[in-house]
Amino acid sequence: MQPVRAAVIDVGTNSVKLLVADLDDGVRPVLERGIQTRLGQGFYPDRRLQPEAIARTAAAVRQLADEARKAGAQRLKVFATSAAREARNRDALLGALEAAAGLPVKVISGEQEAEWAFHGVRTHPQWATEPIVLVEVGGGSTQILVGQADQIHFRDSYPLGAVRLWEQLEVSDPPKPAELAKARQQVRSFLKQNALHPLLDALQRETARHSQHHQPLPVAVGGTATTLARMELQMDSYDRDRIESVLLTPERLQRRVEQLWTLPLAQRRQLPGLPPERADVILTGAVIYEQLQAELNLQAWRVSTRGLRFGAIQALRNAPPGS
Repeated sequence: MQPVRAAVIDVGTNSVKLLVADLDDGVRPVLERGIQTRLGQGFYPDRRLQPEAIARTAAAVRQLADEARKAGAQRLKVFATSAAREARNRDALLGALEAAAGLPVKVISGEQEAEWAFHGVRTHPQWATEPIVLVEVGGGSTQILVGQADQIHFRDSYPLGAVRLWEQLEVSDPPKPAELAKARQQVRSFLKQNALHPLLDALQRETARHSQHHQPLPVAVGGTATTLARMELQMDSYDRDRIESVLLTPERLQRRVEQLWTLPLAQRRQLPGLPPERADVILTGAVIYEQLQAELNLQAWRVSTRGLRFGAIQALRNAPPGS
């Protein structure tokens, strides 16, 4: 099978990310890039995207689309997620993005986001057939899916994300112990009101399908998860195999959360493995993973680098050239 070189640009609440890959019987990455634009900055009080954030995001899309074409991508897709889904001024964003990319931009649903992340994770042989509970903590939303092979037994998207929670909490610098307690309580309350019962039911049904040795594996994807893994490795570079070897046990994640919430921003920016531009919202993203792990009684998170974009790009395998 002749490989097809394709690219996707993912416009998220925190950053814009590019994947260029050769598609044959799998997904072979050629180029991966991300630019933090904080599209969700100042967004949540009235659900209006700020002009400066739209401009930063459009500039990043223009740059990444140029890089994709220079890398030889024959097919390119641009899509947007949580902030674009909720924005009252969505048309202003889409107009700027489409002018920047020279292409239509699709706003995808939270359910589509979860499904693409699931199919992306399954491109790794280790998780191709195993039952998994997948969690993607993004900037504006969290996607959760329970499934195995090509069967999806539960999926949903929730308005709980690292940037959204950060903007709601107005954390001090350095953070105060009471603010960490408030963040944990706010996430627990959200989960109990919105997610826990259907999720626990889905996990119980999935566990009942398998023996004790084949319970669903907790898999974390997205920027927060990858950053937490790199911090465990104290690794400033990017090594897919090493990142995907990390296990984030409840004890390790709790210690990491408590360490992060004692440090001022300037010190967090110096931590190995933590990109300086993520040193603020890593506080809230880590708490979301910590509380999900506790409330769902999940064991160690496995970390996948092959989420949303790996799933999205597969749809371009049979698309017409130039699309």
